[in-house]
Amino acid sequence: MHDSTRPGRRRALSALGALALSACTSRPWHPPEAGPVAAMFPGAIDDGGFVAAGYRGLIRAEREFGIPVEHVADVPPERERMLAELRRLASSNATLVIGFGAAASEPLQRVAWEFPEQRFVSVQGTLTRPNLAVYAVLPEQSAWLAGALAGLLTKTNVVGHLAGDRSDLAQHMRAGFSAGLTTTRPQARLLSTFTGSADDATRARSVALAQIDAGADVLFAMLGAGGSGATTACLERGVKQIGAVRDWVTAMPDAFVAAAVADPGYALYMAVRDLRDNLLRGDLVKHYGVHYPEAVRLALGDGVPAGTKAPLERYRERMAAGGIEIPATYNGAEFAPA
Repeated sequence: MHDSTRPGRRRALSALGALALSACTSRPWHPPEAGPVAAMFPGAIDDGGFVAAGYRGLIRAEREFGIPVEHVADVPPERERMLAELRRLASSNATLVIGFGAAASEPLQRVAWEFPEQRFVSVQGTLTRPNLAVYAVLPEQSAWLAGALAGLLTKTNVVGHLAGDRSDLAQHMRAGFSAGLTTTRPQARLLSTFTGSADDATRARSVALAQIDAGADVLFAMLGAGGSGATTACLERGVKQIGAVRDWVTAMPDAFVAAAVADPGYALYMAVRDLRDNLLRGDLVKHYGVHYPEAVRLALGDGVPAGTKAPLERYRERMAAGGIEIPATYNGAEFAPA
């Protein structure tokens, strides 16, 4: 029996059927989300460091997307205080509540469980729920590249590292910096000191001078408002300084040879963008590393020799491709100033 349905016609009918099925099963279109968005910052938004970067991301999202935002800052990183603020924001008219920083991760997960109809994002956290997503940059990647650069720059084979408190973030960045340094200068000695406060400029200057007196000719400072003390010491002694978090090369080109940029504000900004575009989902983890140079990169100043840029770029490419594993912990000794 002759089949009057020819191959071309069968293909056309099949395609029409697929289109009809797709139209029936695709999700309905939703207009852009209008907010508002509420964020909690455990810390000062003018600290010149990580928290300030997060706040800038919130303001950028408000400006570019036209979404109203509100925030609460200077919240002590104490569980009960953070829980109280997060509950207040969750019961407001906000369509998204953001908790900033690793310290807020567990309290945010608890409040997300208490408010299942609310949407939450943890910036730099680790815990999720069906209504809680994680958006985070990977600062240990730019710290690794900063360590590699320090190894290429040092003439004394002694490099300094300063940080404030011993947060998981700070320790992971130190581990990354140390690993990068060891890669390019295995014989280098790392003088690592936690000053106890990211905002104590007097203490930072004292520690930086002690490290310089011990031979350090390159110094990596992971500090907030106290970073000015380390910068003063480096300028006084003619020591090369590598900054952290923000692009200090652009902000203070005479004081910084490079900066391990890691902008958590970008992660916050992207979370608000996904909310606007109806792409935000719970049980989601989004990481932004060196393959997102706006978020994570090594900014280089004019004082970086041209011959070091090509190997640094090769390291960056390997890292972006997953070819460099960054340790979570630092196993070396610490430097205790007299």
